[in-house]
Amino acid sequence: MQPRRVSFHTLGCKLNFSETSTLAREFERGGFVRVSPTAEADICVINSCSVTEHADKKCRNLIRRLHRRNPQAIIAVTGCYAQLKPEEIAAIDGVDIVLSNNDKDALYKRVVELSGKGRAQVYSCDTDSLTSFFAAFSSGDRTRAFLKVQDGCDYCCSYCTIHYARGASRNMPVADLVAEAREIAAAGQKEIVITGVNTGDFGRTTGERFIDLLRALNEVEGIERYRISSIEPNLLTDEIIAFCAASPKFQHHFHVPLQSGSDRILGLMRRRYTSARFAERIAAVRRLMPDAFIGIDVIVGFPGETEEDFRRTCDFLEELAPAFLHIFPFSERPGTPAVDLPGKVQPSVATHRVEVLEALCDRLHGDFCRRACGTEDTVLFESTMRGGMMFGYTGNYRRVKAPYDRSRINTICRVALGEMDSSHDLIGEIRD
Repeated sequence: MQPRRVSFHTLGCKLNFSETSTLAREFERGGFVRVSPTAEADICVINSCSVTEHADKKCRNLIRRLHRRNPQAIIAVTGCYAQLKPEEIAAIDGVDIVLSNNDKDALYKRVVELSGKGRAQVYSCDTDSLTSFFAAFSSGDRTRAFLKVQDGCDYCCSYCTIHYARGASRNMPVADLVAEAREIAAAGQKEIVITGVNTGDFGRTTGERFIDLLRALNEVEGIERYRISSIEPNLLTDEIIAFCAASPKFQHHFHVPLQSGSDRILGLMRRRYTSARFAERIAAVRRLMPDAFIGIDVIVGFPGETEEDFRRTCDFLEELAPAFLHIFPFSERPGTPAVDLPGKVQPSVATHRVEVLEALCDRLHGDFCRRACGTEDTVLFESTMRGGMMFGYTGNYRRVKAPYDRSRINTICRVALGEMDSSHDLIGEIRD
């Protein structure tokens, strides 16, 4: 009898990626064969996202596409969309099982218990019941591993459903996460991305602090690089900044959500800082790490955002000069306070504002990468090959390409950085 084939499909954030990898390992231990997302499969597992309406639509389209391609395959859906709208997903033709985020750790058991296609089984719970912690890390999928250290969020921003989809902030103990980091190191991966819903809020359930976790991870042998996936500006403390600046393992790379450069809009969003406080935190990073990569999240078209508010955001970003912008048009999510705010922004206006910021991002990212031309840096090369070239990243997240050399994959090399191409990739020459 041939082993059953299972495919995995991850939508959304790095947190979902770590969870999917963990689910995949459980199926493989159970004797299943993991196949690529495009291959024929007996079971299709979708880890969904619901941060925007587009994310919901993407999941629905994926379900329909998988069902057309594999009409007899069991389709299981979990993740944030499954948490928020389980019955909506269950009504889609082809879906066999829908599991809340609280039931994610039981997905393997639920799926193998199914005898075949039939009426969708729904395992749901309300937000107050989201108390379990699904321990997860990615392994073997790529050079970088994603380590989930925290789940849930207590911030209740007016536009966001994450609190409803993930529940209250919670975490694993530092000691358990160190053990998982050691397991990642034993698998041969060199870099860990520390991830969570509100990563810097680590410690709510254990009485520990995020800085305690960073110090403990810093001592794990075999891991040469750490990145913090995202951290709220009000949680990016001087202590964390100083530690990252002093540690050779923690990379000078920060992803800090801003959302708006207008204090009026930040207030409507229920964010926990002002633009001045945000700018002060970025300045604190640059005082100790002048060439740090700083990525910033921005939402445009939020209800009430005027041209003046948008211009203030543009001017603020020009002044900050981050290395990259992650730009999102506002997406109205049912059940959030932002739904009832006046001053809806026309979609065409929001689209134009996205385009303006995309042009700004392209220029800022180009400026950041260009500054490294003619210097040397260390690069961790990954397995992807395109056009005879391999790709990797410096510590501060400049992407570098060099002629493909299999022996260099998953190794950190000293590289001379030459010219920058139209994609902002730097041409590298390996020196060691």
